Amino acid sequence: MEGRFLGRDIIDKPTCPFCSALIEQPKELATRMPHEMPVGRCDCGAVYAFDVTGHNLGSAMIDALVFGCNGDWDLAWGLLPEEDYLEKMVENYDIESDLIVYGGVYEGRRIAGVLYFIRLHEDVREVTEEGTQRQLHRATPVQMGTSFKPRKRKSFSKKDVEKLVKDYRIEPLLQMAEQDKRIIRDLRRLLYSVDRLVRCRASDILGKASAVISQKDPGTISKFLQGLLTSLSDSAASSWGSLDAIGDIIANSPKQFAGYLPQIYRFTNDRELLPEVLRTLGKIAGVEPDLIRNKSYLFIPLLQDVEPEIRGYSIILLGNLNAHEAKDDLKKLVKDSSKIEIYRDGDLEERTIGRLATEALERIKEHKDSRGQGDKDSSEMIKK
Repeated sequence: MEGRFLGRDIIDKPTCPFCSALIEQPKELATRMPHEMPVGRCDCGAVYAFDVTGHNLGSAMIDALVFGCNGDWDLAWGLLPEEDYLEKMVENYDIESDLIVYGGVYEGRRIAGVLYFIRLHEDVREVTEEGTQRQLHRATPVQMGTSFKPRKRKSFSKKDVEKLVKDYRIEPLLQMAEQDKRIIRDLRRLLYSVDRLVRCRASDILGKASAVISQKDPGTISKFLQGLLTSLSDSAASSWGSLDAIGDIIANSPKQFAGYLPQIYRFTNDRELLPEVLRTLGKIAGVEPDLIRNKSYLFIPLLQDVEPEIRGYSIILLGNLNAHEAKDDLKKLVKDSSKIEIYRDGDLEERTIGRLATEALERIKEHKDSRGQGDKDSSEMIKK
């Protein structure tokens, strides 16, 4: 029986699916985030990530791709399959024995692990390979029984999530997100609420919860974002709240998901969606203005739009972008008494266009003054 179980047709050493060479056991990077997957590299240049469950292949693909890009998320999001890299998988890998177990069971343990391989095209590898090798040189062997020990989950219901959102109790919801990514599905359901405050709070918390989940499973959030974007393009799907949620997710994890910005820009030509697009971009600009700063010229003409919401959200966006070139146009709106409802810190507030314009001008002035002081300090240091 033992001889049959150990037969070559049942068990084998893991090899690279691109070059057939033997590969090393995946390791944990020194820069590893909590629950980030172990990775490895073949001499042929292919890299791989290990998913112990075989159910998080999206995350495995992203971990492998980002590792292959030497941790450069912007580069990774800009690459296209087939055109810039190839993908292959090796299934039934057991990291403890470092074996491929085709039967799926070894020493009483179920083996469902997957090695997800990415082979970047040569022109990309020329830029990233040296850094990837350095990272792997500092990596450490996986400590069995710690990284892969499943945590007990506390169950929660849709009603639990809904009540916490209505009460704007963020911490318990983030604790749920840490335990179970299913919460993003329950939060998305609340984006369709008839109560606008509930929709806004759900979107706000969805962004924060996604940031928690993306630390260990960015693939799930990436797919979720793509689903939200698809709902905006598909007339048969409900897109209520989708743009707000996209904005909150990117604003809470800009380094990971800024690559989705070009897909948001294409909706600026949709008059019906324009207020939501501006609101979404405003959220992101409030956190990382440099991501959108070079697009500010597109939004200045909207300050003269007939719709108060378009004027109002353009003001917020340009204020967050510290767009000093919009000052003259903003000054013309200081006495505008039109009102819009905006969401801030868990509550809806009514603001006049004039007040928003004044706040934006103050923000632009503060940014200019602080930048001027920084230049002055630098100049004095040089003189010394």
